[in-house]
Amino acid sequence: MAATRLISDSTAPLTIETSMPFTAHIVDPPSRDVATTPAELVAFFHDMSLMRRMEIAADSLYKAKLIRGFCHLYDGQEAARLIRGFCHLYDGQEAVCAGMEAAITRKDSIITAYRDHCIFLSRGGDLVTAFAELMGRQVGCSRGKGGSMHFYKKDANFYGGHGIVGAQVPLGCGLAFAQKYRKEDTVSFSLYGDGAANQGQLFEALNISALWKLPAILVCENNHYGMGTAEWRAAKSPSYYKRGDYVPGLKVDGMDVLAVKQACKFAKEHAIANGPIVLEMDTYRYHGHSMSDPGSTYRTRDEISGVRQERDPIERVRKLLLAHDLATPAELKDMEKEIRKEVDAAIAKAKESPMPDASELFTNVYVKGFGVEHPIATLPETLNDYPLAGLGITEEIWHLSYDCGTMGFVTFDGIIILET
Repeated sequence: MAATRLISDSTAPLTIETSMPFTAHIVDPPSRDVATTPAELVAFFHDMSLMRRMEIAADSLYKAKLIRGFCHLYDGQEAARLIRGFCHLYDGQEAVCAGMEAAITRKDSIITAYRDHCIFLSRGGDLVTAFAELMGRQVGCSRGKGGSMHFYKKDANFYGGHGIVGAQVPLGCGLAFAQKYRKEDTVSFSLYGDGAANQGQLFEALNISALWKLPAILVCENNHYGMGTAEWRAAKSPSYYKRGDYVPGLKVDGMDVLAVKQACKFAKEHAIANGPIVLEMDTYRYHGHSMSDPGSTYRTRDEISGVRQERDPIERVRKLLLAHDLATPAELKDMEKEIRKEVDAAIAKAKESPMPDASELFTNVYVKGFGVEHPIATLPETLNDYPLAGLGITEEIWHLSYDCGTMGFVTFDGIIILET
């Protein structure tokens, strides 16, 4: 009887070609040959399988009424009750955050919309904290107050999920401004969907980012449906990687984790040296837009199953591991069983965690000692006229107010940098 071998943890170099060529806009595309290792491929399989199991479990918790509020999952097609309200899943799109994370460091910033659970996990978040937040518990990543749409992990520079469609992109470009101002060799990734790609604020943010050559990377996760609206019904040109016009762009197979890794590595190098770039990740969500959407009224079940069979990101990595003899089918099945146990244990622990104290209603609402101290201001006074002593404010100010103060509006005279 043959001895049982362990799944490969080798770090020997391995080169694998991407599933499809990159399509570029006013920039030379990166090579299709991606440098990886057996250990990295195994990690991709594990991490994406964990993400999907977490999302499937969130679906079940929502149906059991243990999750309340909005919930947008990042995986496949199942969820309505421990989670309440909207629930947006990420299954099918796991390769985007897994590949992106493999190309960058935790010093780089990420900001996204409401389909944020798996990005939190990829940034080093743990399952208990994730499930606790979904259930509105004190130990959640936002102390139970953010819920599904507002995951957050500041120590890993994950600036959260945002519920206002497209509004996170200007914030992400602001993060890129801060990185350039501090002379850091880091970048900011702003993720948004094809539905948000038509928002005017994206173009405004991209314009100023290009003008100032900010290290801003705009990532359009094109899953082809904005809620229930197909991209062709909402966009005259759904080639989102070209939307920057004078800003370079790259279209990527977002279901190929190695292609995503290669594209994000390329984008980071470009952004630091030259300024913004747009990445369009051609991906797909198996679930409906949210838990209230069955996902089958505007597309066919055959379409969904066809993508699962032909392009599923986890199955692609499984095939690579087997083709290169880096694991056996039994070893991968065992890994999936262990992941299921890990998720179940995290759910049990999250269920036992306490609900937030009532005092949480009043925490992190206002910054103490900062802002307008008097209810009435005599125009044309600005907020700079108020005493700033003791607020930890440096003398360094960037004037970005576009003459608002001189026109009689109550406003800051620029961006005030706070000491940390």
